[in-house]
Amino acid sequence: AWKAVHQGPAVLGIALIAMAEPLGAQMATRMLEHLLAYGEPPVRRCVPLALALLHVSDPAQQVVDALSRLSHDADTEAAQSAVVALGIVGAGTNNARLAGILRNLASYYYKEPSLLFLVRTAQGLTHMGKGLIGLTPYHTDKQLLSGVALSGLLAVLTACQDLKDTIGAKHHYLLYCLATAMKPRMLLTVDNEGQLLSVPVRVGQAVDVVAQAGRPKTITGFQTHTTPVLMSAGERAELGTEKYLPLTPILEGTVILKPNPDYVEVTE
Repeated sequence: AWKAVHQGPAVLGIALIAMAEPLGAQMATRMLEHLLAYGEPPVRRCVPLALALLHVSDPAQQVVDALSRLSHDADTEAAQSAVVALGIVGAGTNNARLAGILRNLASYYYKEPSLLFLVRTAQGLTHMGKGLIGLTPYHTDKQLLSGVALSGLLAVLTACQDLKDTIGAKHHYLLYCLATAMKPRMLLTVDNEGQLLSVPVRVGQAVDVVAQAGRPKTITGFQTHTTPVLMSAGERAELGTEKYLPLTPILEGTVILKPNPDYVEVTE
């Protein structure tokens, strides 16, 4: 067993390197599928955890399907890792499909207390803060990484490499490490005094406009909401009115707005 002890962290290392941008994450996901097919048991057990690290609070269909398959794996430890990974992938999203999968798992594993405990934990993570809190360590339009948030996620994922002696045994309090990664998913707009302002914002899928000429559209398929508004993974917001100017180019978290001195209200 000690000869394979370095393999788990190596699998997590692949995810750590690739998690910064979407193309690398897709390539790493395919690489992890190869590890699932040809890897030794210690490697296979860490593949779900690596998938979770690549898609924190981002329940993409392909990933949820892969983890759902792994949660019925013949290797109990791989199944346990997959259940925890499902919780991290869906953390704070209230994803209906994922919630259904976890309900089915709860009835499937009702005679196995350790797995049932992990399923309940994953359900709690999925509905974390009633869907108002996420675990993703990236912020500022995925340009910056919070080291504190990543350390909390890594502490839990490292503990999950030996679930039966850590979280599945007496050290379940290690799950509290996730608190360092928890942050609200809301976009709040406030004025200079800190008073809440309700303004229209357009929220849609983010488009990569790096090195494009002119002023290309930064979001696609947007809907107009009034703040405060919830932002999902891969979404971006832009102000839907010229009455206010944001003090930051990226609308995320709490944004201070100031009145636009050049704004002229048009009366019809």
